[in-house]
Amino acid sequence: MKRIKAKKRKLAALVLLVFLGLLLRERNVVLQTQPSGLIDHLPKTDCGVVLTGSAGRLREAFEIINLGKIHKLVISGVYKGTHLHEIFPQLPFYPDVKPENIVLEKISQSTFQNAVQSLQVSQILKCKNILLITSQLHMYRAFRTFKAVFPEDFEIRTFSTVNALKEDTEFTVLFETVKSMFYWLTGYIQINT
Repeated sequence: MKRIKAKKRKLAALVLLVFLGLLLRERNVVLQTQPSGLIDHLPKTDCGVVLTGSAGRLREAFEIINLGKIHKLVISGVYKGTHLHEIFPQLPFYPDVKPENIVLEKISQSTFQNAVQSLQVSQILKCKNILLITSQLHMYRAFRTFKAVFPEDFEIRTFSTVNALKEDTEFTVLFETVKSMFYWLTGYIQINT
């Protein structure tokens, strides 16, 4: 009996070590994403998809469409009943951005749903490629999720914004790491079954 308990403890310790190793590896990968740099150097893309969440993402997305780097902009994960002027009241300061080129996607409540809904919208808009716009901390998980959902031949470029101050805490990094691991495990199961 003592041998069985000792083996169970060793197995539990091994599983814990493997989990902690995976968690640390995932944390390092999440933190490796760098801000994308200058908007001026972005190539032209059919559509942009900005994931709502942290400050700065929308502003950067509107700068990109204003410069003509994307033709249509999908704002994914907007609350139902919300209007464009409510989420981006600065729109009048962007005279080259036409509201008809902005699509508010109001179904998504997770990054996986962002990808699924953005694919549908991109197909309706006849986009051949997209520019995925989200924060630096969120980009690894978002890009991996979009790559899993979108067809293999669909080009997904990325533009990550600098993390907001609230995203720089150790808790938010750990939370994003755990979500990334969760998406990796469950996303693989959802897509491949």
